[in-house]
Amino acid sequence: MSFLPDRLRPGRPYPLGATARPEGVNFAVFSAHAEQIDLCLFDPAGRREIARLPLPECTDEVFHGFLPEGRPGLLYGLRASGPYQPERGHRFNPHKLLLDPYARQIFGDVRWSDTLLGYRVGAGRADLTFDRRDSAPAMPKAVVPLTEFSEPWLPRPETPWRDTVIYEAHVRGLTHQHQGVHPPDRGTFAGLAHPVVIEHMVKLGITAVELLPVHAFLQDRFLTLKGLRNYWGYSTLAFFAPERRYLASGAIHEVRLAIDRLHAAGIEVILDVVYNHTCEGSELGPTLSWRGLDNASYYRLLPGQERYLINDTGTGNTINISHRRVLQMVLDSLRHWATFYRVDGFRFDLGSTLGRETTGFDPNSGFFDAIMQDPVLSRLKLISEPWDIGPGGYQLGNHPPGFAEWNDRFRDAIRRFVRGDAGQRAELAARLTGSGDFFNHQRRKTWASINFVAAHDGFTLHDIASYTERHNEANGEDNRDGHGDNHTANWGVEGVTDDTAILAQRDRVRRAMVSLVFFAHGTPMLLAGDEMCRTQQGNNNAYCQDNPISWVDWSPLSDAAPGGGGELFAFTARLAAARRAWPALRSSEFLHGTKHPAPGIPDISWFDEEGNELTPEHWNNAESRLLALRRAAAMDDPDEIGVTLLLLNADADDRAFRLVGEGLAWRMLSDSVDPAREAHEITEPTISVGHHGVMLLGAIARRAP
Repeated sequence: MSFLPDRLRPGRPYPLGATARPEGVNFAVFSAHAEQIDLCLFDPAGRREIARLPLPECTDEVFHGFLPEGRPGLLYGLRASGPYQPERGHRFNPHKLLLDPYARQIFGDVRWSDTLLGYRVGAGRADLTFDRRDSAPAMPKAVVPLTEFSEPWLPRPETPWRDTVIYEAHVRGLTHQHQGVHPPDRGTFAGLAHPVVIEHMVKLGITAVELLPVHAFLQDRFLTLKGLRNYWGYSTLAFFAPERRYLASGAIHEVRLAIDRLHAAGIEVILDVVYNHTCEGSELGPTLSWRGLDNASYYRLLPGQERYLINDTGTGNTINISHRRVLQMVLDSLRHWATFYRVDGFRFDLGSTLGRETTGFDPNSGFFDAIMQDPVLSRLKLISEPWDIGPGGYQLGNHPPGFAEWNDRFRDAIRRFVRGDAGQRAELAARLTGSGDFFNHQRRKTWASINFVAAHDGFTLHDIASYTERHNEANGEDNRDGHGDNHTANWGVEGVTDDTAILAQRDRVRRAMVSLVFFAHGTPMLLAGDEMCRTQQGNNNAYCQDNPISWVDWSPLSDAAPGGGGELFAFTARLAAARRAWPALRSSEFLHGTKHPAPGIPDISWFDEEGNELTPEHWNNAESRLLALRRAAAMDDPDEIGVTLLLLNADADDRAFRLVGEGLAWRMLSDSVDPAREAHEITEPTISVGHHGVMLLGAIARRAP
């Protein structure tokens, strides 16, 4: 800037944040309880505060001002003055530099210091005191952003839900060890967009990549003190800004370019977003942004004890999304990522929290209503993690139409059945057909069930069959963290072994589980690296392991030998191809056996190994570990009906199944026991399915007249 004015012009109260215009920059910040908000400008190194200018106007609780000759790239922060009355929920402290909640780009990192706390450490009732030390040297600064891209938009893939296959990945972990990616680009959006990475996903049959949090996030103090790092990123520092470490070039445009390249390959991008809490933690946490701007508005406070924050999230705070301006911030953030970066959908962390009103979870809450009436957001893929730790937090199946939901009941049913647990047949049947007991209401579709057997939170597919117990010692919590009941088995030895029989058993169990993910109604989701035997060495809570424990190891992909990563990759790709080829495997409708696409063939039927339709007595037989599922649906040719027969054997011995469907010429399409087995015609009336195996057969029938 050629000069610094002694005061700001009034400017406008909208849009919130910093908006660059040809003649300068407009700043607008919400606070219902602040008495004054100052704009603080910094030198290009972010070290020296060169001006402190009050925002001169406040309209409808939005403080605003206009800086003439301000330009994109300018570094700034905020300071808010008002009452410091923790017992009433107010924690204003003008000595603390605050990050703009609408910051679209960040310069620098948080440098941990007690100056970041709004209260004086070591005083009597700690957070009731007041700290006068300046926190600016320890704070990152917001950057006035460019507002437009010059590149033309590429069209979104807009893959129908019924054809969607999700790949859950971490931007840093996916490519950090990929030898085919240029070293400076590894672990960044540039690495994600590298042709070898995109080609891998295309060959695998992926249609959407779901990225763990990419919003700028905090390296939590308790982790840095232990020499660990926040790897997953569920500790948001800025809802509009990408994480700096994920930008090889340092420019936010890298995100958009990566998304464009993925779109060009037909791959959608879904972001895992965290709007249920922030990185500021409990009332004893740091004052970085929202707490200092308006603690009583941004967070849910304990009624009658407003000094304390409600903690339905397990992180120390809960965002008060019922507040109109807080809800506006969340929606503005979502629209920013949907329009500026062109992402295709969102997965909402702890989605039950977002649906909470004062009376508890409500599928008609303001958040859900606002999303579903929004002309931009309502058209995207919306996925919820349907639980939190608050009262009544488990809400699987209770989200409104238009939302898909992570289905942990599917995960657990697959693991238990393949492991050989007793009494799992009926539960498995419900999960394979879209979990209609949870989702078949309000005209919802089977795709509402996000089906997975492994996700970032828990064991990898490799480790599900290698460990009976969690091994989280590296997290520094005496192995107390992470889920304790994982429905897993090590098949004879805990962890690493060279016993060939155990290794072969583990391989067939993994292939059986991933087969059921792809052959079930609903939306399949694969954890990145599971297709090539990625292990976390038994760690089922690797949130703080920014190291090879969490990073994808690509070297097994070159091993095409039995049990190698190359073999599993090829097998998984064939599963995805079979799902694409046979509509009966991906029906959007819940099937009840009442329709007959072909003469004598209902849309869905269940049989035992003898070819008898299951009776209630069969379903209630807790010791039966065999199941046959036949489904039928129209193929691309309107006169052809594709019929599939899924044979499941969770028994400890190989078992024979009698084929059902008179006059059908069955063809073996997939065998989890023998992954290299080529597709071939079945000429015998029975077929043997190996122990802990899943086999898929297909046949073509003619449409009913």
